Parts: sequence; C-alpha cells; structure tokens
Amino acid sequence: MHVILGHVLGPDRDTSSHYLNARLLITMGGSDKALGGAMLLAASVVFTYYTTWAMLLPFFDSSSPIHAYFPAREWAVRIPAFILVTGLSVIGAFFGSTIAAENRKKAQQARLRSA
Repeated sequence: MHVILGHVLGPDRDTSSHYLNARLLITMGGSDKALGGAMLLAASVVFTYYTTWAMLLPFFDSSSPIHAYFPAREWAVRIPAFILVTGLSVIGAFFGSTIAAENRKKAQQARLRSA
C-alpha cells in the first residue's frame, strides 16, 4: 500500500497518474511558499514602518533627523481611514453586483417559466 499526499492506494491501483499529480502539487507548493514568504516580509516591513511612524515617533524630539523619514503624523490616520473606506466600498459594490445579478437571473427564470 502506498501513500501519496494523503491518498491511500491499494496494490491494484495505478500510481502513475497520482505520482504526476503529487509532483505537480509539490512544484506549485514551492511557488506558493515563495509568494507567502514575500507577502509576509512585505507585511512585516509595513507593520514595522507604520508602528514606528504612529507610535514611536512622538517620543522623539521634533528636531530629530528621524522625522525626515516619515510623512506628517496626520497621514498616519488619513491613509488607513482611506484604505478602510475604499476596501469597504469595494466589498459593498461586489455584494451589490452579485445580488443584482442573482435577482436578474431569478427574474429571467420566472419569465421563462411563465412563458
């Protein structure tokens, strides 16, 4: 009995197609890990920068040269608020378009039944 990525194969089962699928999954898994690592690195950099900007910068003297690396503090609130409003608007537009498409589909099916 062979086990390939969670699939249990009996002695009478063909393993060649399962082996090919397993190799394909392993190959795709490598690129997924690289993408996940890059996304994690980007999120860590953004988190560190924002945390330094919004929470640690007020403790430095305003004449400190570290202030040159960051925008004005008011943008520490404006940028996340803009991202939040934009994200919620996109989600609302997606839900609205999905509901409208479903209602059109139901209306078309009702017209076909009555005709």
